[in-house]
Amino acid sequence: MKYFLGLGSNLGDPEKNLARGVSRLKKKGLKILASSSVYRTEPLGFAGQPWFLNQVIEVEANCSPWELLEMTKSIEKKMGRRSTFLNGPRIIDIDILLAEETIVQTENLSVPHLRLAERNFVLVPLGEIARRAVHPVLKKTIKDLLRCSTDRARVFLYRKQIRRRNERPDL
Repeated sequence: MKYFLGLGSNLGDPEKNLARGVSRLKKKGLKILASSSVYRTEPLGFAGQPWFLNQVIEVEANCSPWELLEMTKSIEKKMGRRSTFLNGPRIIDIDILLAEETIVQTENLSVPHLRLAERNFVLVPLGEIARRAVHPVLKKTIKDLLRCSTDRARVFLYRKQIRRRNERPDL
């Protein structure tokens, strides 16, 4: 199954944390199909913390969304993520954003991510590599969600990089 994952970090060396997160996902057997540029983003909810670096990657994985969730949480823990408070600082955050047309709504997992359509720090990098992808619940493309977003948090290009495996970037 193909998934889009959002990665974010604002503690330690955020750029290295993103790279380490991607590397650990590869070591777990995920095939990286595409990766967005890295963006510097304004924190939401709790302003008294460092800004984040965020990135979105497209992966192919032979596992269910629940197995992928277990894998991402294990990576976060091994990288030193500690529970703080809602929207608090973190060394790494790996969220499942989309899983093809799959819709999951349980207490522990929501796919597509519940706040995907409300957060430019995810929509901007996701739109960079998958602007034509369709949100399976809202039935809108990522491009359309970004265009009608009411999120005013600032998102700046930090490091340009679009990597696709055997494809041209969808721009």
